[in-house]
Amino acid sequence: MPNSSDASSGTILMPRMVTVAAVQASPVFMNLESSLAKALNLVTEAALKKAQLVVFPEMWLPGYPAWLEFCRDVGVWNHPPIKKLYARLVENSVIVPSPTTEAFSAVAVEHRLTMVVGICERVAEGAGRGTLYSSMLTFGPSGDLINHHRKLLPTYSERLICGQGDGRGLRSVRTSVGRVGGLISWEHWTPLARQAMHQAGEDLHVALWPALGEMEQIACRQYAFEGRSFVVTAGSIMRARDLPVELEPIAEIANNPDKLILDGGSAVIGPDGKYIAGPAFDYEAIVMARINLNRIREESLMMDVTGHYNRPDLFELRLKHGDIGSVTALPPNPLDESRLLVSSLPMTEDVSKDLLPEFPDNLITPSPSKVA
Repeated sequence: MPNSSDASSGTILMPRMVTVAAVQASPVFMNLESSLAKALNLVTEAALKKAQLVVFPEMWLPGYPAWLEFCRDVGVWNHPPIKKLYARLVENSVIVPSPTTEAFSAVAVEHRLTMVVGICERVAEGAGRGTLYSSMLTFGPSGDLINHHRKLLPTYSERLICGQGDGRGLRSVRTSVGRVGGLISWEHWTPLARQAMHQAGEDLHVALWPALGEMEQIACRQYAFEGRSFVVTAGSIMRARDLPVELEPIAEIANNPDKLILDGGSAVIGPDGKYIAGPAFDYEAIVMARINLNRIREESLMMDVTGHYNRPDLFELRLKHGDIGSVTALPPNPLDESRLLVSSLPMTEDVSKDLLPEFPDNLITPSPSKVA
């Protein structure tokens, strides 16, 4: 028998092998109900392939506002088409909690998995009800919302429609697949935010982006190498025809409705900074990999930026949560102080094959899921 921890010790035994999935797909843009239906189908599809962690891109519900970059006159003061479009975006954004989050909770329970989804979030009532946020929600296999992170600072044109988040989501949460944390797009180029997440002790880091080009790929690989954690990164697919009808596309895409403006780039990256699966570009896919968490220990030999490769006598990082009053209070993470012993897979090299995920190593699976 493998050496395991006593339940009374408060230690959670993690499985060696974990199956992760990055969803790379188009939502039904600006349609929350249809996008949610597609998301639930994609989660089920990933679960059938034995996924234990499923990740969706930035603001996947109800679709990343790429019109900020690819349409004309988005920054014109008091512009009626923009005001109408913003109202439509607000109407289709996600309230936390709401029937939308309850649906995600239910599918997480049904398939006993952890799920991270990027949303455009709105506040139902009270302070901040006119402000949107780029947010990341993490649901555990119990269905609980175990982390709620709002992007600290909207990037460039995003500031036209999104407000600033706070630091309460800069943490990792304990799940049955390891400690899971994440950042949203350009937060990966914020050194102090990265260090805060490294200090949170992530096993699995989720990186949500609209899409990942060369520099975004470098940022994710750097993050994995620096933090000695696995990175699961997800980007969306979007074509020019998906831009809102209220606005005029820029000249470069005006006569090319099939042109990709968000081309994915989803991948799974190891703690040595090397690709395990992907990156995949230009088509809808579920990028999957089976990973060995013990590789974190192996790669920590050379560097641990919160331990033996840290100089706390010279440097100190202090996280101020900067609470925003309009943020819905989160319930405590039910696993954080738990005495639960999780051992869904034995920690030995002699794992019975019927206990391992039944799919080939390191898949990129084109997704047939479509919503009309």
